[in-house]
Amino acid sequence: MPAVDPTRASTLPDDVVADIPGLVTQLANLLVGRRVVALTGAGCSTESGIPDYRGPGTRERARNPVQYRAFVGDPVARQRYWARSMIGWPRFSAARPNGGHHALAQLERAGALRRVITQNVDRLHHAAGNADVIELHGALAEVVCLDCGALEPRESLQARLTLLNPRWDEAALEGVELAPDGDAELTAVDGFRVADCLACGGVLKPRVVFFGENVPRPTVDAAFAQVDAAEALLVVGTSLTVYSGLRFVRRAAERGIPVAICNLGPTRGDPLATLRVDAPLGVVLPALVAALS
Repeated sequence: MPAVDPTRASTLPDDVVADIPGLVTQLANLLVGRRVVALTGAGCSTESGIPDYRGPGTRERARNPVQYRAFVGDPVARQRYWARSMIGWPRFSAARPNGGHHALAQLERAGALRRVITQNVDRLHHAAGNADVIELHGALAEVVCLDCGALEPRESLQARLTLLNPRWDEAALEGVELAPDGDAELTAVDGFRVADCLACGGVLKPRVVFFGENVPRPTVDAAFAQVDAAEALLVVGTSLTVYSGLRFVRRAAERGIPVAICNLGPTRGDPLATLRVDAPLGVVLPALVAALS
């Protein structure tokens, strides 16, 4: 059975640690020799310091993310979003891939993983080395003008926001909690100035799918095509609470494609799972790489 790194497993209960090698062996046996597609969620990035929405401890920090309709129609909602985003961006963009990300990249390089479909907007799969990632919800690394469609790098916008709001630097707001979607837990935003599109002066929006907004149809179709061509679906770090991810698990199950779920805590896809692994991804995925090597 594959060894479990004791330094990574040191904070886990003894019974959980004891179960991991056997579960990893079952997982490896399920995936070996099959065309595997991975579906990943926020739990894949918590070990990189990016909080999730529905993982362990979420109840203590429950929050209401910005809604698409409010962002588009309410200047105050946009002001609040961009103020929070300006504070959260430096720490969000500084996040680095963890052992789970690197393990998935290793599996892809070894030919054991065909494609990653992610619900995450942090581009940590790219940073770890995954070559071709389907981003269901887009990426915070870019912003788009809702009026003319022009794109701007998020780093460029950050520089403009900082010039417009010199007193809103991160040092002055040290200790503000980072939020799951790259912004920060900030309430007072009076006086914050929002940057406009450089090309036309229009409204800028992060190039991500907000709550209440639909995933673009071409992106959904591309993801379905990958699931349909797969021989196993590996679900990593998502509770599958929202339909945008759950639909792919349902599709796999309908087509008789085995589904393996690796996540801390229960998921909506558990009844459809062939195998369920409830353990930290930074422990399980590197052990899976070793098992499949």
